[in-house]
Amino acid sequence: MSLNLAEAKTTAAVLTTALPYIQRFEDKIIVVKYGGNAMTDPALESSFARDIVLLKTVGLHPVVVHGGGPQVDNLLKELGRTSERIDGMRVTDKATMDIVEMVLGGGVNKSIVSLINKHGGRAIGLTGKDANLIRAKKLAMTTTSDDGNQKDIDLGYVGEVVSVNKDVIMMLIRSNFIPVIAPLGVDNEGNSYNINADLVAGKVAEFLQAEKLMLLTNIKGVLGKDGEVMTGLTPKKVDALIAEGIISGGMIPKIQCALDAVRGGVKSAVIVDGRVPNATLLEIFTTKGVGTLISRDIEAQ
Repeated sequence: MSLNLAEAKTTAAVLTTALPYIQRFEDKIIVVKYGGNAMTDPALESSFARDIVLLKTVGLHPVVVHGGGPQVDNLLKELGRTSERIDGMRVTDKATMDIVEMVLGGGVNKSIVSLINKHGGRAIGLTGKDANLIRAKKLAMTTTSDDGNQKDIDLGYVGEVVSVNKDVIMMLIRSNFIPVIAPLGVDNEGNSYNINADLVAGKVAEFLQAEKLMLLTNIKGVLGKDGEVMTGLTPKKVDALIAEGIISGGMIPKIQCALDAVRGGVKSAVIVDGRVPNATLLEIFTTKGVGTLISRDIEAQ
């Protein structure tokens, strides 16, 4: 088989371009929230798993936190059950919580672990209940009615993160494993809670003081008035964009999650379009990346 010189030159150029970024992120922790379309497209699933294995192989420490809302919805539908959502949050009674645990902690988690291992990685699946990894409490939610009165809403077994046992994750990292975490938590009484995967990823990144938090989504990122992806944002700039209404709706919780992580000590957070093949590598190993980057360092420059 003859050598294709053009392809060889392209490969060499790509590796040379990536080298400074490999050196910069060597031995750094990268928390990746994985979900959306990237979890339902076989080609994107395979691409994601290879990306994670490559990151680990070249000396980075990826930690994966996954969602699985569509998979939960599908099983609920098959069982003839409905699941109400309020402001994007799933109302989770005891029976629904059992299903959420089965899908996220079993099917989805083990599927991701298996795929990473298939591509040569050493992944280990966890839920927030394992070794009390994620301590949680019941999420308190209120809404404001048209007359201005506030009303408490009971979402059932929906929680928020109180703390993360970082020692468990660091033990796995030091042993050269890739942690894959399902967003379930437990309180002091042993009650299980369904927690938004973005929020779990943000808190895991914060407790680990990660170099970067990556939120893979089904959108390109924060779009400006011209429709182009905005990046290089500071917390102050993000607050201004929310006030102007440029950041609104379903993007606000993701942005808020990224902001909280950065303000909590994570060096940078980025919202990335998970529908782009190799999005994880493109974000880390290229100059411009492929998403909306939020960083305190920019503010200090």
